[in-house]
Amino acid sequence: MSEELRVAVVEDDAHYRNSLEMLLGLEPGFRLAGSHRQASTLLAEAARVGAALPWDVVLMDIDLPAMSGIEATAALKRARPEATVVMLTAFEDPVRILAAIRAGADGYLLKRAGVGEILEQLRVVTAGGSPMTPGIARSVLELIRGDAPEETPSLSERERAVLGALVRGLAYKQVAAELDLSIDTVRTYIRRIYGKLQVHSATEAVARAVRDRLTD
Repeated sequence: MSEELRVAVVEDDAHYRNSLEMLLGLEPGFRLAGSHRQASTLLAEAARVGAALPWDVVLMDIDLPAMSGIEATAALKRARPEATVVMLTAFEDPVRILAAIRAGADGYLLKRAGVGEILEQLRVVTAGGSPMTPGIARSVLELIRGDAPEETPSLSERERAVLGALVRGLAYKQVAAELDLSIDTVRTYIRRIYGKLQVHSATEAVARAVRDRLTD
């Protein structure tokens, strides 16, 4: 790692992205090593650099256009396992947090965190720690500790594919495009999934899938 902590930012909100750029450009000991509106450009950059990544840590928004931050993190970790990723989100959603961690995220920060906390947590994660606010940590632990079902539901290959896409944070339209299905067909599969998992929402379905490892 260089003497300066090199940080790449992936954030589609221009105002928040500009704030991070200014922070990293002015704070001693940090350097902005890339700024991206969507994940595809970061992934393309990672594929070009060869042996060495041009950053020490990536600040990745969880809600990105085209490819979610969860999906992008998984793709980056598959291509470059040494990459360090800290997820950014506006909400303490334990289900998505757990999905992001499963995708390989090294830490999780709320956008409302103060400047000092963001900088300190970036130092923590690059030193081998896993930044996560106490509230998020409690929520994730409660989700993990939930009672496991007595039986594992039998899902078809296509149902697992649809459920896996939801776990990666894709919207219904994105699921349909990825699997070459109509929106109505996706909704039909999702209704079947709800019935088999005995849940009533996508959030519950994703929580069950992550907790019980129902997808690849």
